[in-house]
Amino acid sequence: MGIIFSKDYKNAWVLSLSNAVAGSILPLMHLAGTLAGSTLAPSPSWATAPIALMILGTASSVVLVTRTMQNLGRKMGIYVFLGVGLLVCMLAMTALEFGSFSLFCLASFMLGSFNATLLQGRFAAMESVGIEHRTTAASMFMGSGIIAAFIGPEIALIGKDVFSTAYQGSFLLAAGCILISSLMLTAYTPKLVPQAPDIKSNLPKAQLFKNPTFCLALASGTIAYVVMSFIMTGTPISMHESYGHSLTDTKWVLQSHIAAMFLPSFITPVLVRYMGLRGMMVAGLVCYCLAIAVGYSDNSPQGFWTQLVLLGIGWNFLFIGGTTLLPDTHHENERFKAQSINDFTVFSFQALAALSAGWALNLIGWQPMVLLCLIPVAIMLMALLWERIKTRKMKSIS
Repeated sequence: MGIIFSKDYKNAWVLSLSNAVAGSILPLMHLAGTLAGSTLAPSPSWATAPIALMILGTASSVVLVTRTMQNLGRKMGIYVFLGVGLLVCMLAMTALEFGSFSLFCLASFMLGSFNATLLQGRFAAMESVGIEHRTTAASMFMGSGIIAAFIGPEIALIGKDVFSTAYQGSFLLAAGCILISSLMLTAYTPKLVPQAPDIKSNLPKAQLFKNPTFCLALASGTIAYVVMSFIMTGTPISMHESYGHSLTDTKWVLQSHIAAMFLPSFITPVLVRYMGLRGMMVAGLVCYCLAIAVGYSDNSPQGFWTQLVLLGIGWNFLFIGGTTLLPDTHHENERFKAQSINDFTVFSFQALAALSAGWALNLIGWQPMVLLCLIPVAIMLMALLWERIKTRKMKSIS
């Protein structure tokens, strides 16, 4: 593991640490945004709308973000959308000041492009190292989310009462984090990625879906986010408002969940070596099933904590598995096309899950809502079996 401290990993470290600081605005939004949204929303069913719109903004801006990076380069593209992040913080403060739910939703939607930019950083980190070290670079980048997991909720509560309007100060502190991240990014020197021959540069997007491994990578990332977002988005309201648990307990559960999403990244390269990417995906599904079982049977703070930690671990295994598998499914000069398709699909479904969480919680309650997550888990299991059958058949024909 000493190799990660070599100069070859400099860019991966810079991107990871910069992401850790700038990314704190996302867990902040999940806590402060959901609770502030429940206060501003015209109906309890719309309390999770800001989070859903943030994710919808991520999905709808993926193509814009990838094309911006393709035209301006990774570094300049990141800077452009860090500026958008600063604008979002100011807009959110204004929305809270005037009690405008629609303006707060607009800020949340715009935050999506900022989120899409941070997520593209994982591909930049993977491009900065050799092929054999891609899993390690991706894990380093994802692991930086542990820092964001604790910074975000902490500054949400620290800034909550700085001004007379609740959570205004939280977004001011978030703007400071974005500025610090921008300074850190000056040490990043993008690595030039050699272009493959132009013979396949006009590959139709539909052609990618004929590759069963591409479909599996896409399914892994999508299912990872659908289940995680559905449960995570409903947790603050369920814990704090439905079951009456304290805001401190709610904050700790969310922090632990986000830490659990990224902490396994430190051992992911080892797991991949022994289990393989598909084996790690199966392990992720097992964690999701355990999370569903705990969430259905135990509504205490400890039960929520256990459920959300298992949920985070399952997400890590599925998402990193899909992310690491994706570059093997296309040519190098098709990477922006494949990455944009992947992220657009993943975050479109995540947005649907986040928006559905508020409605499901209001209509059927927490326990039936948790059981619904068995459906996407079953779909992912079928995707694994289908990909295995298809690849074996393709190998036998060739």
